[in-house]
Amino acid sequence: MKLALPKGRLLSDTAALLQRAGLGLSDYDEGSRSYRPKSTTFVDLFLKVFQEKDIPIQVAIGNYDLGICGLDWVEELLVKYPSGDLVKVGELGYGKSDLYLVASRYVGVSSVGEIEDGFGTVRIVSEYQNLAESFALRLRLRRFKILPIWGAAEVYPPESADLAIIAEASVDRLADHDLVPLARILTSRAFLIANRKSLAKADMSMLLGHLSPSEVEIEEESPLPAVTGRVFEKAAEGEKMVRFALPDGHQQRPTMEFFRKAGLKIDGYSEVLETRRPTLELNGVTVKVIRPQDMPLQVANGNFDLAITGKDWLKDHLYRFPSSPVEEILDLGFGRVTIVAVVSEDLPVNNVAELRDLVRGGLLPTIRVASEYVNIADKYARDKHLERYKIIPTWGASEAFLPEDADLLIENTETGETLTKHKLKIIGTLFDSSACLISNRNALSDPLKKERVKHIIKIMEKTAKEGF
Repeated sequence: MKLALPKGRLLSDTAALLQRAGLGLSDYDEGSRSYRPKSTTFVDLFLKVFQEKDIPIQVAIGNYDLGICGLDWVEELLVKYPSGDLVKVGELGYGKSDLYLVASRYVGVSSVGEIEDGFGTVRIVSEYQNLAESFALRLRLRRFKILPIWGAAEVYPPESADLAIIAEASVDRLADHDLVPLARILTSRAFLIANRKSLAKADMSMLLGHLSPSEVEIEEESPLPAVTGRVFEKAAEGEKMVRFALPDGHQQRPTMEFFRKAGLKIDGYSEVLETRRPTLELNGVTVKVIRPQDMPLQVANGNFDLAITGKDWLKDHLYRFPSSPVEEILDLGFGRVTIVAVVSEDLPVNNVAELRDLVRGGLLPTIRVASEYVNIADKYARDKHLERYKIIPTWGASEAFLPEDADLLIENTETGETLTKHKLKIIGTLFDSSACLISNRNALSDPLKKERVKHIIKIMEKTAKEGF
């Protein structure tokens, strides 16, 4: 029997639940780097830790019999595949958050009934793209566009999107981002889910008895706060403002250090993310902090003039959209990693040609290729003539997929130590990646904006050449 467990927001409470249930777990806590905890009670139970968003998919396709994740990600899959093999067993009583449809407090929209009056084609940004589309259809919006992203949806309205769908533990936190709630789409808690076929075939009674869903006291749904006292006017950015996107996550600290060395003072952007809208002390420049994965598409769509991302994410974008107007204009010299092809140490291959031979010899029916870099992985598989393969998109913790749930991993590595620790080996190198400055070649038609961009590039180029 196989159980998928979540990383991130639900990990601590899930670990506590499993300990109370008597599973006797080891290596499942906030400090653990293991993806395969052990149960002393159920010695035949196979456990694996995933990013939460991956769990409903893994259970639905039958790789895992049971899983624990938030209801929001369960519904995100079910709204697209309602007749699939994913079954909701029951709520577990922790991890509460609400999914809200929100708008900027500056646009003057205070209810869903005002949406189409306030906007033309309604741009809705979210990690939950299936739920976003479903909700837009329920509202009978005549013209809408879903903008799928990796995260940080709260920073997009009003400049880069009209509405956002985001999860928050408290509605009060929306005000921190100058957002107002228009609707509560669903209330999410941790859920126990199962594969329909596994429930029918396997005897899970003992394990389900230990994990029996809680008798959750249903709270009366509180009304959304009244939207009053808002200021609908805000100083316009102006067409001549340069819109600059900076990265969060692992690239945040080295980017901050690069700016410091370049003499560019930026308030609110430090090792701890203080705001998604820091202030750069350069006239005519506005800054937002978003996910590096989202930057190439956002620059291509004209939402930003400049962005700092990785060459890996730029390539992934260009492989999908070869005519995209996004281009690299400067290698910044930090955040260096190598994109590699990886397999389990137990797989008897040392290069991709030997992996291909396993398929041709009938020893491997289909090569399952897991990666966050979906387009890079697909191009690599085609270029290497892997013939029978399928791409498995992941949302992080990709090394956990090998060897049970994937045969080949396309991943980045800095030293290779993490791969070795997880008993993986490199069988091919794709390319080296580092942080880079990107822009939209068609966006800088305004002479003043163009001069401001040139000034920024000149400062950053000097710092990069000095060997940051």
